Amino acid sequence: MMKFFWGNSVSSMQTEGGWNEGGKSLSVYDVREASEFASDWHFANDNYHHFEEDFDYIQDLGMNMYRFQISWSRVVKDGDGDFNQEGIDYYHRIVDALIARGIEPMICLYHFDIPLHLAEQYNGFTSKHVKEAFVRYGQKMVDEFSNKVKYWIIFNEQNLYSEPNISYLIAGAENGKKDVHELYQIMHNVMASHAEITNYLHENSDAKMGGMLAYSEVYPATSKPEDILAARKWDEFINYNLLDAYAKGQYSNEVLTYIKNKQIDWQATDEELAAIANHYNDYLSFSYYASTTISAEKIPVDTEPNWYLVEGKVDNPHLETTEWNWQIDPLGFRDVMNKMYQRYQLPVFPIENGIGVQEEWDGENPIQDDYRIAYHEAHMEAMFDAIHEDGVEIMGYLGWGLIDILSSQGDMRKRYGLVYVNRTNHDLRDMKRVPKKSYQWFKETIQEYNEKYGLNKE
Repeated sequence: MMKFFWGNSVSSMQTEGGWNEGGKSLSVYDVREASEFASDWHFANDNYHHFEEDFDYIQDLGMNMYRFQISWSRVVKDGDGDFNQEGIDYYHRIVDALIARGIEPMICLYHFDIPLHLAEQYNGFTSKHVKEAFVRYGQKMVDEFSNKVKYWIIFNEQNLYSEPNISYLIAGAENGKKDVHELYQIMHNVMASHAEITNYLHENSDAKMGGMLAYSEVYPATSKPEDILAARKWDEFINYNLLDAYAKGQYSNEVLTYIKNKQIDWQATDEELAAIANHYNDYLSFSYYASTTISAEKIPVDTEPNWYLVEGKVDNPHLETTEWNWQIDPLGFRDVMNKMYQRYQLPVFPIENGIGVQEEWDGENPIQDDYRIAYHEAHMEAMFDAIHEDGVEIMGYLGWGLIDILSSQGDMRKRYGLVYVNRTNHDLRDMKRVPKKSYQWFKETIQEYNEKYGLNKE
């Protein structure tokens, strides 16, 4: 019978809290101050103290996988210092609690929260010192957990670090446009780190590794050849470049040609390129929330391809849009799965999918989130169409933040969960967990799909 994973994905800084407990050192998020529409990051949804309760919800839903992040700052002092056994022991408790409930753990090693010391002193992953410190941390986590944890990713949404308006998440700088040399230093140092840790995992365990992208479908705004070219080049530089490295052991030839022609100083060593060439991934994973559209006429002449969407993004008039201007597109989800699988013939695993909406609980009645039900239902149907009509090999479906968490911008107003967490941006209240209408729907739907398609039978 087909093994299929249903589950939940979270990051440590958006869920964990406990920012100054258990020997944790500071990350860049720990020093961010609250603003009108953003919380500080000190408490999140307090999963640090509530994980047993939260895992009970995951188990009750019938889910059999939980993807979580190990906080680099919690297990290594300042990112490059001594290992913190108290932090490591905390994640052993997490893993053991999941396994006790029949839930497969998936570990992510990095989700934007670089240790503050490494950001301030070395400008993050522009530095080889930081790259080596990360590999040391990653190999230690493999030693600690690979006997119990069989599914891994290293960098969350790794292609985002190739986008100039987002690369600060891994370089350390809060703001400021990265020049093209820094951007490609980051891209390569991160990919080399992924390859070196992946090789270590495969040499020392039977665990499986998957590269991960944030894959948004980007359509040409019109049938003009210039728009089609812009959309294709964006896909090549932001998505296929890393997918080629994951699946073929080398970067996109178009990207390598661009690096050579532009004389980009990306500081790639022969040893690092050999590690990439020798590594392999067992599956390809990705997040998907929305699609977007690109117009070439909005892109100034001589704009580098990594900046195309910064300049050329336009709305798609044919799609519904959330209040955060994310365009809902289940067919784009299906197309992304096909592009990944048909090109690379590796199992595909969507490990983030969901819709963020402003919600308030009245203190008594479950939130009636029919919009969330409609979103997940449409995307699940698109996924099973990809499996049964297109022949795509898909490992499972993990929703994003199925217990309310801080958004990536720290905004608690933007809620993804099936379970409401009773706090606001500036008032922690009692952190009570309250299932929404979508909770029962999701529970029943997992059972229905399992029966319909013969999934997960003993």
